[in-house]
Amino acid sequence: MNLAVQIGALRMQNPVTVASGTFGYGVEYARLLDLNQLGAVTVKGICLGPVRGNPTPRTAEVASGMLNAIGLQGPGVDGFIAKYWPFLKELTVPTIINIWGTTVEEYAEVARRFDALEGVGALELNVSCPNIKEGGAQFGTDCKLLSQVVAACRRATRLPLITKLSPNVVSIAPYARAAEEAGSDALAVTNSYPAMAIDVETRQPKLANVTGGLTGPCIKPIAIKLVWEAAKAVKIPIIGMGGIQDATDAIEFLMAGASAVAVGTANFYEPQTALQVIAGIRSFMERKGIRDVREIVGSVITDR
Repeated sequence: MNLAVQIGALRMQNPVTVASGTFGYGVEYARLLDLNQLGAVTVKGICLGPVRGNPTPRTAEVASGMLNAIGLQGPGVDGFIAKYWPFLKELTVPTIINIWGTTVEEYAEVARRFDALEGVGALELNVSCPNIKEGGAQFGTDCKLLSQVVAACRRATRLPLITKLSPNVVSIAPYARAAEEAGSDALAVTNSYPAMAIDVETRQPKLANVTGGLTGPCIKPIAIKLVWEAAKAVKIPIIGMGGIQDATDAIEFLMAGASAVAVGTANFYEPQTALQVIAGIRSFMERKGIRDVREIVGSVITDR
């Protein structure tokens, strides 16, 4: 059986990676599972300089999910290269680096810096960030801004670009097409949803930031719908994510049109989840007589 997939120029030995922000920089999980069995390691978001992030509490458990407001804490490009890259570059699987900025120019400069770093597998563009030059408008919810940032990064790097789309739009199709037309090699669908929880005893929000991003099993049906809609709108591959806990969840995303998947929130309570998903996909293929995982992609039957 063939489990390998191609995401632009990025080859993954199987269709399972981890979602940015849920797996640190890989090294934190290295003693809990064999990272070289993954399709790729996707690391936490990096911008030009160090970021302290939001005050605590930053996470809160909710029914069938989790709220987080980490605030994109990170070491910046130089800190990442000095502290984490020596470990990551020794892995046999590719590293996908999530990048972000507050202006189009910042995105492009981060992409340019990583283009010069030998061995990077791909860049994932986190476009759920406010553009300070545009009054705080999010790149991912404005087609014009989205096109600008993808095009700028495309000019700055030869690395495969994966645009991580925001779910907070009326229709994801125009944004998927905008990213594709601007030069993105693939899409990641989807990011977290704005949400809030309150401690009724203290009357205070459970997060210091008041609101945060909702992830976990509760968003899976919505995320699958977005993958299905995006897959109908573009020809480039999609990495689907949102509430994957087991192989059945992952296969749903593949059938909806994703070429690969990312395990996110489940990493916090079962670090072996991604490997269990890989094994489960293999078992499903054996049971169904499927020789190539690509046969599953987009195979949902919607006509009845």
